Amino acid sequence: MGRNRQRDDDAPQTRLSDGTLARVVPSPYTTGFELMVGETPQSHVDLDDPTHLHFEYVARMGAVIDQLRLPGQPLTAVHLGAGALTIPRYIAQTRPGSRQQVIELEPALWDLVREHLPLPKNAGIRVRIGDAREGLTRLPPALTGTVDLVVSDVYAGAQTPAHLTTVEFYRTASTLLSPTGVLLVNVADGAGLAFARQQVATVRAVLEHVIVLAEVQTLKGRRFGNLVIAASAAPLPTQWLPRLMAAGPHPAKVAQGREIDEFAGSLAPVVDAAARPSPKPSTTLFER
Repeated sequence: MGRNRQRDDDAPQTRLSDGTLARVVPSPYTTGFELMVGETPQSHVDLDDPTHLHFEYVARMGAVIDQLRLPGQPLTAVHLGAGALTIPRYIAQTRPGSRQQVIELEPALWDLVREHLPLPKNAGIRVRIGDAREGLTRLPPALTGTVDLVVSDVYAGAQTPAHLTTVEFYRTASTLLSPTGVLLVNVADGAGLAFARQQVATVRAVLEHVIVLAEVQTLKGRRFGNLVIAASAAPLPTQWLPRLMAAGPHPAKVAQGREIDEFAGSLAPVVDAAARPSPKPSTTLFER
């Protein structure tokens, strides 16, 4: 069933640098709003309840974040790709006093979000405009080796840019992490999961401990979907994750240990010289 076209036409909107239209529209299925870039839903935000993580892959990211340090303890976080700042808002709400940096490429997108989905006062979130990879090198030097969480969730339309999928990129991101800090990567892939498998191999070439969270059928490579890679130089806090993932709303699982070995197989890590963007989803994937 399609969206209400009249509502979308009246929605706050802006043109991005590539000509794509970005819009903020009321969610057709739940409370809150969705940020649409072209026909791709990029973010869901509930201003009245920032802990409402509607998209399943975002909820899985939230489940990992909840395991970091002590419950409610402030975090230092860096987010690559802002969207409507769903995860930064979640951290600000659940861990008051957190210090967060966000790098967003599109100033027009940030202006749209800032005006129509404003951040709470004293949220502790600073947004920097620029390319995610280049922006990593321009963060305050004091962040190096001190960050609890780096989130890479960058999409140009419905694809992750090639230069944000490589060993060189992940090495740069990992220099920010504290000894127990965690990297979270949102990966979208389809049947066979060739891209996701190589991304796991690439991340694991930089950070030893890796898990993957995904809906069961997606993890089996039977349909296009989102997989969350979590990685760290230290063992990951996974005690409660399998139970949380299995609880739904749709069955999901945590792949770890031998499953990760089998998932990545003998694939070589992606390097800058051979990088490609993530696969395009079907044009009908986001139809509702």
